[in-house]
Amino acid sequence: MVKLDKIYTRGGDHGETSLGDGVRVPKSSARISALGEVDEANAAIGLARLGADGPTDAILAHIQNDLFDLGADLCMPIRESDRPALRLMQSQIDWLEQRIDALTARLSPLTSFVLPTGNALAARLHFARTVVRRAERAVVHLLEAPDEAVNRLVLIYLNRLSDLLFVLARAANGNGSADVLWVPAGSRNG
Repeated sequence: MVKLDKIYTRGGDHGETSLGDGVRVPKSSARISALGEVDEANAAIGLARLGADGPTDAILAHIQNDLFDLGADLCMPIRESDRPALRLMQSQIDWLEQRIDALTARLSPLTSFVLPTGNALAARLHFARTVVRRAERAVVHLLEAPDEAVNRLVLIYLNRLSDLLFVLARAANGNGSADVLWVPAGSRNG
């Protein structure tokens, strides 16, 4: 169990922070950037939970816990002498895919791209989806760094999560019946 006796440590006052293994890195590093983006995605999902119905709220609560697991995974670089660490697992991705499949079965078919709006819950879910996509791009950047090793399931989880948030937004919009669809070139003459 995590126990925090003191919130500030002064350890980051000079632009560095500690990873889970104690190694100090600049706060501008790709790993810390990815962790920050994941944290922001989690906060956006917290906002999306406002006004969510029971089943949607339960899904989002589950995701918020998973994102803490994902952050714990990211903060422990994979090293040759890898000591036990909390790592994201395939079962967490499978859980997302099961929710996507179940929700998609109830949605009306798409006939155009969906604008990120609708009712308040749908708009918050779409916003959270875009923040998750940014976190995904930050993890891709981290994976491209030559001296970084990352659990590839982190990237897959974020990719699937953005899909689930899209499906949840459509579900919040009357299972797609109240989606606001993109009209290509629809505002050129208006």
